[in-house]
Parts: sequence; structure tokens; C-alpha cells
Amino acid sequence: MIQSRLPSRARMYQALVQRDASFEGVFVVGVVTTGIFCRPTCPARKPKRENVQFFGGVSQAAAAGFRPCKRCHPLQPAGATPEWLSGLLDQVEADPTRRWSDQDLRQAGLHPVRVRRWFQAQHQMTFHGYLRSRRLGTALAQINQGADLLDTGYEAGFESASGFRAAFERVFGSTPGRARGAQPLFLQRLLTPLGPMLAGACDDGVCLLEFADRRMLESQIRILARRLAVKPAPGDHPLLAQLDRELADYFNGRRQGFDVPLHLPGTGFQRQVWQRLVQIPYGETLSYRALADDIGRPGAQRAVGRANGDNRLAVLVPCHRVVRSDGSLCGYGGGLWRKQALLDHEAGA
Repeated sequence: MIQSRLPSRARMYQALVQRDASFEGVFVVGVVTTGIFCRPTCPARKPKRENVQFFGGVSQAAAAGFRPCKRCHPLQPAGATPEWLSGLLDQVEADPTRRWSDQDLRQAGLHPVRVRRWFQAQHQMTFHGYLRSRRLGTALAQINQGADLLDTGYEAGFESASGFRAAFERVFGSTPGRARGAQPLFLQRLLTPLGPMLAGACDDGVCLLEFADRRMLESQIRILARRLAVKPAPGDHPLLAQLDRELADYFNGRRQGFDVPLHLPGTGFQRQVWQRLVQIPYGETLSYRALADDIGRPGAQRAVGRANGDNRLAVLVPCHRVVRSDGSLCGYGGGLWRKQALLDHEAGA
């Protein structure tokens, strides 16, 4: 299992006060005066510095006698669906074509504003936008299987052909007829011990796996969508289910490599670097200089570093195994603490 090295006490307290989401998975904090332990992002009033203890995981906090906070639920994986929302998402999965109104949400005991805020924070779109994008992604897949355009629009929950066409064009930048043959890019959030990740797959393979809090994530998605000539949409894909299983095995120490097919659109140089990354053995590291030498580009460490940064398949294409010549860490989009945690995990630490 993943065990991360703790930052300094001063840095962790600062992260706690600022509710810094990038420290989710790095530590939990025990509050001596209440006997509870919390996530770094807990919305509760912050305790004084002398009244907190920091732990690398929930098991350590529990062993020290602290009980989990009922506001931030530290026993749940970071990014997990909260209990108050799980019933709604179960209904969405059971009938993805259903159109929900704010009144429907209220009747289900949910406040529309609360639902909207959660979806904007987790998916960068409103609940209604999420449903619409998911319906349209499924419709594109059906169109590519030869389904009738008009029937597909009605099955997706649109009451008219013009409404379906307009919504489809807003999301995918093309009419349903012209989009026939385009590969849909389905996106899905996956939970890991290092925090939630956003995964994307098309029929050619998994082409996106990034930590959900990465600053460059939106840019990576835009670049990928442009290369695939289609806009992404939330939805299911068999390769995403396979990826979820393999990631769970990897983080549990039952897997050292991945079998799920990968799709790596990029420049010739980028692909050359990424293919070399995949060849770095589990539990080993390679310097930027050595990687540049291996691909026949001696002295191109900076270009290699940029290609590493452009890698859209974290963990699968293991750019975390590339370090400086002196063995020190640098340049990881998911944060250096995650890079260190991955290396420690693969080293059996």
C-alpha cells in the first residue's frame, strides 16, 4: 500500500489552515481537544497549532485513539461520492437518459445548489451539464454503430431533432451526421490512494490518466480532444473498467505492469520519449540525461523533461521514474509528494 513521507509540521499546519486540497492523501490531522481526526480540507474551525497531531494515514490516527470526523469523512477515499449524493447517482446510472429538473432534486431531498456545486468542483460542469454531456456521448457511440439519427436523439432524451442537433453541435462541435465515424472520448473519475484521477478512453485505448487536481489537466484534455478531433464526454467504456481494476491491483501491490491498451497521440519526439518511459522497469529510476542518451538525443534533457510533462498517462507511462542525475526529484505534474510516494511504493518501502 502507498505510504507517503510527511512534510514538515509547519507546512502541514499551513496546508490545514488553507484547506489545501493538494495535500489530500498526504496526511490526516488529529485534534487533541476533540479526539477526532480530519482531512486537510475539513471545513471545521481550525484548531491551534499546539492542539494537533499529524499522521501519514487513517490507521495511524485510529491507533492513536482518534475517531473520524463526521464532517469531512476521512475514512472515505479522497474524491469519493458523498453519502448524500450516492442515491442520486445510482438513479442516474439506472436511467442515464432521464432529464432531471430542480424540482426533481428537491423531491429527492437534495438542494439543487448543493448538487451543482459538487459537480462543478468534481467535474467542472453543472449536474445538468453532466447529464447532457453523458447522454450525448452515448448517442455518439450509438451513431457510430449505425443507429438512426432521429431515433438516437429521442432515445437520448431530446424531444426534437433540432434540439438534439443543437445540443450535439455545442458539445462536439459538429452535427450528428458529420460526427459519424468520430471516436468518442469517454471520461470517468477513478479513486486511488493518492487521490482521484481523471481517466479517458476511446476505442483505440486509454489516452488520459491524470490526477484530478493537476493544474494543467484542462489544457491536457483540450490538446487531446483536438488531436482526436472530438470533444470529451462523461461515460462508461470497457477499457475504463479494465483500467480501474488494474490500478487497484497496482496500488495494492498485486501488479507491476499494465495490460490495458494505451493510445498515445503526440509528436514523433514525444512518442519516442513515452515509449522509452514504458520500458523503465518497475522499482527502478532513470535520469533525464540517460533517457536522452537512450533515444539518441544526447544533451536533450530539457526537451525530454518537456515531453515528460506532456505525458497524459500518469502511472501507466511512468514518468515518475525519471529523476535528476544525482537521484533527486523534480518535475512531476501530480506533485513531488506523489512522485515520491509512487517510487516508495515500487521500492517496497
